[in-house]
Amino acid sequence: MNALLVGADRLGNIPSVLDAFGIRIAGHVSGRDTSHQRRTAPLPSGIGMVILFTDFIGHNVMQRFRDAANREGVAFVCCRRSTCALQQALGRRMGDACGTCGKGCAAVPRKAQAR
Repeated sequence: MNALLVGADRLGNIPSVLDAFGIRIAGHVSGRDTSHQRRTAPLPSGIGMVILFTDFIGHNVMQRFRDAANREGVAFVCCRRSTCALQQALGRRMGDACGTCGKGCAAVPRKAQAR
């Protein structure tokens, strides 16, 4: 699945977390540009998920991308910019309510299941 990341200037270890869930980064928008707050352009083609890092973007940017995801029927995940918060949010979004079962569910990254 391809994802558009919104927020955060640097991604750090986030690409490796997304890779473990089978998610590829198709684009990254910092959200600092004022045009990100105003325009209502469609999401890039081929996007299956929008990930919003809430502690690095303003309310207008968050609303713009959340509305675009809803309008186009694309899943979106909101979380803080930390690997733990991202893993928990993806686990909840991908079908596991608690994120702690670890028995082959979608919440546990594939690399962790192989151990």
